[in-house]
Amino acid sequence: MVVKIYTTITDRYAPLHQTVIAGTAGEAIHALDGILGHDSNADLTTLHVDGGGVSDIVFATMHLLGLDFEPRIPRLSDRRLYAFEPPKRYDRLAPLFGHKLNRDLIVSHWPDIERVIGAMRDRTVTPSLILKKLSAYRQQNSLAAALREVGRIERTLFTLRWFDNPALRRTVTAELNKGEARNSLARAVAFHRLGRFRDRGLENQQTRAAALNLVTAAIILFNCRYLGRAVDEMRRRRTPIEPAMLSRLSPLGWDRINLTGDYVWSDRLDLDANGFMPLLVKPLP
Repeated sequence: MVVKIYTTITDRYAPLHQTVIAGTAGEAIHALDGILGHDSNADLTTLHVDGGGVSDIVFATMHLLGLDFEPRIPRLSDRRLYAFEPPKRYDRLAPLFGHKLNRDLIVSHWPDIERVIGAMRDRTVTPSLILKKLSAYRQQNSLAAALREVGRIERTLFTLRWFDNPALRRTVTAELNKGEARNSLARAVAFHRLGRFRDRGLENQQTRAAALNLVTAAIILFNCRYLGRAVDEMRRRRTPIEPAMLSRLSPLGWDRINLTGDYVWSDRLDLDANGFMPLLVKPLP
């Protein structure tokens, strides 16, 4: 059986939530668990996912929760736009449109939609549980169909923004690249057993996933603290620093972290008054 650890992180690499899911499972519904179920003080406004985590129901849910959903669109040719008017109303753009949206379906199920969204917001039920069930329903399930209609409105508006806004495309790509870089660090940390889970029980798998998150978070914190000290030292020396360069600094490197080999524990480390090791910089002349 193939499983994967799905981790929701902030734009500053802090892990909010992790879960073990099937290798073929949709991803965005599990990201919603992290956004709504975390206990941190992070102010979350936007969710970025790759194309595999996109669905009309997730678009609808994010909008109704007051959050922005900005996935990467890998193939625009596969996407359809939706409107309340017939496609022929848009002349030469008509081939880009799917079926006409059903306003009556949305209106008739609006009270049920509000109850579902309220249950997620109040943490009465996890988003992944209810969205998994709704996404599995065929079109004849009217509540799921109504949510899909709402999601198609939001998907259409987002697709038009994606067409028109290069800055949006750059932002989404940059945020997703952060996730990929963090996954590279996680793979480096999980060298033991070659990254494979041999635990059959879900509880043990979740424990291993949480432990991996803890170790990667510790490495990120370590790097952040020393990067901050390095920047402070450069400023103290009046070394020019480009603001654009600072925005591109990443705390995900592990060159100076001993992941394998011999480990030496010593009480005689050369630490300063704040408990830090000295920076590897040349002394001032």
